[in-house]
Amino acid sequence: MKRELILTNDGSSTIRINDLNENYHSGHGAIQEAMHVFIQNGLGSISSSSDLPIRVFEMGLGTGLNALLSYQYAKENAIEIIYLGIEAYPVEKELYSKLNYIERIGVEYVDFFHWMHDLKWGVHERFDDHFSLEKIHQDLSKYNPELSIYDLVYYDAFGPRAQSEMWELNKLEKMFSLLKPNGKLITYCAQGQFKRNLKQIGFDVVALPGPPGKREMTVAIKL
Repeated sequence: MKRELILTNDGSSTIRINDLNENYHSGHGAIQEAMHVFIQNGLGSISSSSDLPIRVFEMGLGTGLNALLSYQYAKENAIEIIYLGIEAYPVEKELYSKLNYIERIGVEYVDFFHWMHDLKWGVHERFDDHFSLEKIHQDLSKYNPELSIYDLVYYDAFGPRAQSEMWELNKLEKMFSLLKPNGKLITYCAQGQFKRNLKQIGFDVVALPGPPGKREMTVAIKL
């Protein structure tokens, strides 16, 4: 897959895969989308009600933007997050080193950004009192997660048009199994079949207003 850096409408960068006609983040704004979907409507919706530390599972670690924003939230709100991100196709240093997230979010996060990307795969390590991380380099279909331990799933795979297999029942059942009761799966996707699959598995599905450029997003709660 040939990947190239592009700028989105909010001035933040993302990566585009021309072969799939797909971006890692919304062209309307990479940081804007991640903040709205995963932080405000995900992490922010549970941080005051969940026991600490909060455990987050990210499907599609990608550029590390969601992890970076989660660390920023944890530090600003004095909470602890244990974070696991799985990625089948890691982004090359040549690309992630050119992302402009630090200049958009704050230079105080530059050490975390480099630590996150330099961290060895398969190693769980603590950055500070607010955040620890493990990165898994594996296809989700081959990964066996710990069951019923996560408070939150960031489901950030490419969309159903480009990666339809990631939105099918078997993958979503795996997400259901790793969440605690009342845990949440958060995603930008609002496809009808995807939401029907979630309901079939046993999720309570809630449609929320999407980020700029997208009418809806989805929150699925494990009953």
